[in-house]
Amino acid sequence: MYTSHTPHKIAVTGGIGSGKSVVSRLLRMMGVPVYDCDAEAKRLMNNSPEIRAALVKAIGADVYGADGCINRPYLASYMFGNPEHVTIVNHIVHPAVRAHFNQWAMCAHAPIVAVETAILYESGMDADVDSVLLVQAPLDLRIRRAMLRDGSDEQSIRRRIGAQMSDEELLKKATYVILNDDSASLIAQTRRVLALVAENSAQ
Repeated sequence: MYTSHTPHKIAVTGGIGSGKSVVSRLLRMMGVPVYDCDAEAKRLMNNSPEIRAALVKAIGADVYGADGCINRPYLASYMFGNPEHVTIVNHIVHPAVRAHFNQWAMCAHAPIVAVETAILYESGMDADVDSVLLVQAPLDLRIRRAMLRDGSDEQSIRRRIGAQMSDEELLKKATYVILNDDSASLIAQTRRVLALVAENSAQ
C-alpha cells in the first residue's frame, strides 16, 4: 500500500488540439489520478465561498446568476479585450486552484499524480509540480482537431493558438515529451514516461 505523503506531481500540458486530454485519459487508465484544472476551476468558481466573495467584490453581484452559479457570459464580457480585468480574475482564481490541487494531491494516496492544464506557467502552477509532460502535435493537425472538436473556424483557432505560449517555449521547459501525430503509439509513449517518472522519483 502506498503511504507516502509526497507524491510525484507531473503536469500534462500543451497547446490547443495537442491531445492533453487524451494523454490524461490514458494516465487515468494506467492508475494515475489526474486533476483537471479547467473542470476544477469551474467547479470552484461556483462552489467556493472565498472565490465568490472575491469576484463579487471585484466585479459586482451580477457575476453570479440567480441560480447561484457563475454568470459566464457576464464574466467573459468583463474580461474580453481587457488585460487588467483578466489579471484581476486570474489573481483570484489561480491561487485557489493551485491550493486545491496541492490538497488533492496529498489526499490522492498514489505515488504519482498528474494535473492537466493548458496554462501551467501562466497560472504559476509550474512551481507546484515536479516534472512537466508536454504533449505536442503538428500545427495543421492541431488546427484540424480543434475545428472538429469546437466547431470553430480556422482563423479563430489560429488566434487562440497565437495567444498561447509557443511549442518552442514549452519544449525548453518540458521534462518529458509525447508526440501525438497519429503515428507513434500514445499508449507506449505514456507508459515510457511513467516508467521514467518512477525511475527518477526513486533516485
